[in-house]
Amino acid sequence: MKIKRLMITCLLAVSVLGGKSQAQDLLSNVYGRDYQLLNGKWGAIVDLYDQGERMQVYKNRKPQDNKQFYEYSFDGGLVLNVPADFNSQMPELKFYEGTVWYGRSFDTPKTDGKRLFLYFGAVSYRSKIYLNGEKIASHEGGFTPFQVEITDKVKQKDNFLVVKVNNTRTTDAIPAMSFDWWNYGGITRDVMLVSVPQSYIKDHFIQLDKVQSNLIRAKVTLSEAKPGINVQVAIPELGIRQNMTTDANGIAQATIKTKKLQRWSPDAPKLYDVTITSESDRLNEQIGFRNLYVKGEDIYLNDQPIFLRSISFHEEIPQRRGRAFSEADATMLLSEAKELGANMIRLAHYPQNEYTVRLAERMGFLLWEEIPIWQGIDFKNTATREKAGRMIKEMVMRDKNRCSVAFWGIANETATSAPRNEFLKHMKQCCLDIDSTRLITAAFDLVRFNRESRDFEMNDSIINILDMVAINKYMGWYHDWPLAPDQAVWNVAPGKPLFISEFGGEALYGKHGDAEVKSSWSEDYQAQLYKDNLEMFKHIPNLRGTSPWILLDFRSPFRFHPHQGGEWNRKGLVSDQGQRKKAWYIMRDYYNQKKTEQ
Repeated sequence: MKIKRLMITCLLAVSVLGGKSQAQDLLSNVYGRDYQLLNGKWGAIVDLYDQGERMQVYKNRKPQDNKQFYEYSFDGGLVLNVPADFNSQMPELKFYEGTVWYGRSFDTPKTDGKRLFLYFGAVSYRSKIYLNGEKIASHEGGFTPFQVEITDKVKQKDNFLVVKVNNTRTTDAIPAMSFDWWNYGGITRDVMLVSVPQSYIKDHFIQLDKVQSNLIRAKVTLSEAKPGINVQVAIPELGIRQNMTTDANGIAQATIKTKKLQRWSPDAPKLYDVTITSESDRLNEQIGFRNLYVKGEDIYLNDQPIFLRSISFHEEIPQRRGRAFSEADATMLLSEAKELGANMIRLAHYPQNEYTVRLAERMGFLLWEEIPIWQGIDFKNTATREKAGRMIKEMVMRDKNRCSVAFWGIANETATSAPRNEFLKHMKQCCLDIDSTRLITAAFDLVRFNRESRDFEMNDSIINILDMVAINKYMGWYHDWPLAPDQAVWNVAPGKPLFISEFGGEALYGKHGDAEVKSSWSEDYQAQLYKDNLEMFKHIPNLRGTSPWILLDFRSPFRFHPHQGGEWNRKGLVSDQGQRKKAWYIMRDYYNQKKTEQ
């Protein structure tokens, strides 16, 4: 019992209630519940010198007589859209890193016997939440959800909600000081007021057995740790109505035998309507079922080896130069990936919004999800490790019922060291504590050419804890070719499936030039680079997938060469205006060939 309580306490978002730090487990399937969106136009105050707390901005005070005044106001000033980043909403905030205060009023009809939660899909990067002048929660992490119960704090009329947002980069943040994408700040995902019964279905995990195709494993957790409560999981299309009873911890579990189950796959992304009921609550879901495991150097989906035709993208709409946040945005990004012939998306380098994850599942994409453990992380810092563990658990808790999620990624481009190894082992265990069914992977940039043996090698013991080893290798861009691509032999992670998680180079759409000159920034050089890398891939015996970097050009302060447009990473197969470069067609043909080979 003590161990279980400790695990629950370390889970997920830390909220501050009444001045005390208190953990709150996330509501599962929040979009399947009774909720009210608090999106829209919010008043905003830019707090460059971070003086808002001293001025008590969160109290939203107004003059009560002729002698009073306050040096702030949410009324009559800046208005920002929620959800959205603040950097793209006005030119003055383009490069802004600092504090912005958001405020809005709302009404809610309080219902007897109901509990109310304030749920944030994501706020980038740090946030403090105030309701009616009182601090009720805080959270760190720009890409995962958090919630706080407000049942006893909300009024029926004229509630005022204030969110302090700060996206300042710091050495102990995740990601840290330097990362190759735009540091968008703001309330970047949905804000929801969620209503649940007094005793509600807090969590569920319903999935096909990792290997067996006729066994569904169901686990339902109620909000109250009471034994003997009746719970039912129903899948009408399969004729399943499984009755269960909770144990002393409020958990009900069952293994359900099924026949004639159609397994989910990229070619046939079948989802089933699932209903979970308790004595006081009812929750509707759509869940797919599939088997996924590794055997030797192969990845098996539904008992068949699969080649992962992947692509990555950032949570950004380049034409808008802002953070992606809606289902329409997800449709745009995923449709372009579908046209490329991809069957998998690496959601780089952070958990992306739930619209993207759920639409990807409906469209038939496997997913790799990761948190931004991307270079520059202080692996010796215990507090940083605990913070990363909380973030990765928030990701796993939100998406563990999405059968499209195949991989939990625990790192990207990290240097070998003993503290790093212990850090990544902790990341893996944080995933396994919640979900032992997904495959664990990480991306490395440590493959080197051995001039004596004349092959590509990697020496890193941490790969032994992974199900699949992923490699970022920019041959022809950051690394010159030591020999011809058709002579390049790889001896990396033998006995395990190997995945090329990044490769490519930059090109400005419409720029033509010498295919041998990197600095031409030309489509011609990028196209030849892709041809050379695809030739090299033929000589990687355990290669089981590729994911070129990246689908679309994206904004990055890392890049400021005027010849490639400045403030853009131009490695996209598609330009910032949606035009396909020559390399896009090369990759499309490669994936079409791979599809016919399977």
